[in-house]
Amino acid sequence: METAFERIVIAPNCSLSVQGALLFFGGMCTVSFGIAGLMALQGYWPILPFAGLEMALLGWALKVSMARRHHHQTITVSETDVCIESRSGSQSVKVVFPRHWARVTLRRPSSRLHPSRLVIESSGRQCEVGGFLTEEERRGLAVRLQRLIGRVNESPSLA
Repeated sequence: METAFERIVIAPNCSLSVQGALLFFGGMCTVSFGIAGLMALQGYWPILPFAGLEMALLGWALKVSMARRHHHQTITVSETDVCIESRSGSQSVKVVFPRHWARVTLRRPSSRLHPSRLVIESSGRQCEVGGFLTEEERRGLAVRLQRLIGRVNESPSLA
């Protein structure tokens, strides 16, 4: 007998390629060190360490941003379980909830400046999903998951 299941894979939108990031970083270094070099030739040599610090900070920010492209979450809803697998590079975390007792909650932010939190919870445990999504995408995912998982003590048919 074949069991029905629904699989949802979510990942952050990372449209910048590695080559694009390297070209951007190289262009910014050229402009920044070019201006700093001209200023140093006019006697304003203290600008050079600040230009170097600025480019080091830009390089770090690009590295962190590019690392996000290896992060994704897979949510599998079967007749009996809700399985959430979060991958970030080579690290993987898997959380399984009984579907019949699972609940999908979209928590309001504590401040207007913070995003909402989408969590799946059951038996005192919880797992946040879609933390990297936009607010609109998170609301859409919440509606889809609520339709698939149902309320506590209710399990809609997946077929």
